Amino acid sequence: MTRKFFVGGNWKMNGDKKSLGELIQTMNGGKVDPNVEVVCGAPSIYLDFVRSKLDSKFGVAAQNCYKVPKGAFTGEISPAMIKDCGVNWVILGHSERRHVFGESDELIGQKTAHALENGLGVIACIGEKLDEREGGITEKVVFAQTKVIADNVKDWSKVVLAYEPVWAIGTGKTASPQQAQEVHAKLREWLKTNVSEAVANSVRIIYGGSVTGATCKELASQNDVDGFLVGGAALKPEFIDIINAKA
Repeated sequence: MTRKFFVGGNWKMNGDKKSLGELIQTMNGGKVDPNVEVVCGAPSIYLDFVRSKLDSKFGVAAQNCYKVPKGAFTGEISPAMIKDCGVNWVILGHSERRHVFGESDELIGQKTAHALENGLGVIACIGEKLDEREGGITEKVVFAQTKVIADNVKDWSKVVLAYEPVWAIGTGKTASPQQAQEVHAKLREWLKTNVSEAVANSVRIIYGGSVTGATCKELASQNDVDGFLVGGAALKPEFIDIINAKA
């Protein structure tokens, strides 16, 4: 089964209308591989702006959302609000949400269930910290995180799994193509055993963690790497090169 290559850009808390407007112009004018699904994760305050300016061939994602439709949750946004801006994706469980803002596996699972029930596609992030990698418990950590997500998914066609080793995010360190492939293959094996073979074969597992124009081609050539979630480089013109990593 061919899985459509997926490249997400996570802009994090960066940009303003001027700089994002320029980035959008670059993307709209860039020559991109039509066989790649591209989704840009914009700050929530700019979702409407980005969706109205970015070419419709590119998707847009919110970087987070809450687990209920509305209510007294100051500062949060709901899947319904995200959809109301014409946006169809959300990034959930990013390591910064887990480790900077203290979100638990359980909360991420609840958010995943609610986002999917409300028709959003979910880019669900998992990944181990450096001490966990060095302690030899990478699989234990990522399998536990994946289980909580899997327990909350009915329709896997709307889910992209993003493996992001925390030690490689924003550090300039990238997991070697072999390290990435190894974890992705083990995740697929876990899905086969714990969900189904069909889901294991069809779900896209993308890699995130200091992906650049220089590292993307070799990473993209690995059997079980179905794309990327790109941080810093997604704000630069080289994002086009990363989208075209398979071309």
